[in-house]
Amino acid sequence: MSLASATEPLRAANLLSGKELYKITFISAEGSQTSSSLGLLANGIPLSESGYDYDLVLVAAAGNPFKYHNSALIKHLSVLGSKRVKLGGISGGPVLLANAGLLNNKRFTVHWEHYDALQEINPNYLMERNLYVIDQGRYTCAGGVAPIDMMTAIITADHGNSLAKSVNDWLINTSVRQGDDPQRVGLVEKYHVHHPSLLSAIQLMQDHLSDPLSSAQIANLSSIGERQLSRLFQRYLGKKINQFYSEMRLDHAHLLVKQTSLPIVEIALASGYESAAYFSQKFKTHFGYSPTTYRKQVSTDHLPT
Repeated sequence: MSLASATEPLRAANLLSGKELYKITFISAEGSQTSSSLGLLANGIPLSESGYDYDLVLVAAAGNPFKYHNSALIKHLSVLGSKRVKLGGISGGPVLLANAGLLNNKRFTVHWEHYDALQEINPNYLMERNLYVIDQGRYTCAGGVAPIDMMTAIITADHGNSLAKSVNDWLINTSVRQGDDPQRVGLVEKYHVHHPSLLSAIQLMQDHLSDPLSSAQIANLSSIGERQLSRLFQRYLGKKINQFYSEMRLDHAHLLVKQTSLPIVEIALASGYESAAYFSQKFKTHFGYSPTTYRKQVSTDHLPT
C-alpha cells in the first residue's frame, strides 16, 4: 500500500500532463526481485547496480524494521546522503534512515507503530506524530495511504496546485490531508467516549506511561472527583481506572519487546514498572507469556523490503 501510494500519484502526474515529469526507478535492497508484504513479486535494479544519480530516494519498509539489518543498504544510503541526494522513508523506512544516522537533527515522522520504540532507542530524535514531514532534504511519511498526501505536496511544489488537484481527482482522493494531520483516529473515535474529563484522563495516561500518575492525580488534573471519574470509567469503558491504565502500559511494553532489543529492565522502566520481576509477572498474567518468551518468539520475524 505504501509503495503504491508513493508512486501512483507520480505516474498519474506524468499521464495527465502528457510529459515525463517524474522518472520512477525501483531499487531492490536484496537481489533484483523482492516481494511485498502481501507476497506480490516486483522487479527492481539490484542495489549494487543502482548508482547515485537521483533527485529523491525513498526507502519503503514493511514488517518490523528494527529486525532488518543490511550493511550494504546503510552504506549506500550514507553515500547518497553525502552526495546531497534528497532522502525519504515511508512506513518503517525512517527507522532504516535513522539507523544510518541520516535523520539526526532533522524533523521526521514514522508509522505510529514504530514511534515509541524509536523514541526509547534515542530520545533526542526530533520525531513528530504527523502524516508526513519534509525537512532539510528529508521526506518522511507514516505509510499506508499517507504517501498520497505527501506526493500531493511535492507535485504542488514542483508543478502547481492545478496538476496536483487533477491527480487527486483522477485517484478519486477528494480529501487531501496536511502533513501535520494526525496518523490515528482521535480518542473519541477510538474509545467512543465524549465526556471531556474522561478524555482528559485517557490523554494524561498516554502522556505518562513511564511515570504513572495516581488515580487521585489523574482526577485532579482532569478537574473531576476521583469517585466520579471511577464511575465514568466503569460506565463507558467497563474497567476500573487502574486496570485501564495498567493495560495501556502493558500494551506499550509489548510493542517495545517486539520491536527493540532494549533490555527487559529498561522496557519495564519505560512502562512505569520499577521492578523487572514484577513487570514480567504482570506481562505474563495479561498476555499469557513472559516478555522473554515473546521476544524469542518474534526474533525470527522476516522483514519484507
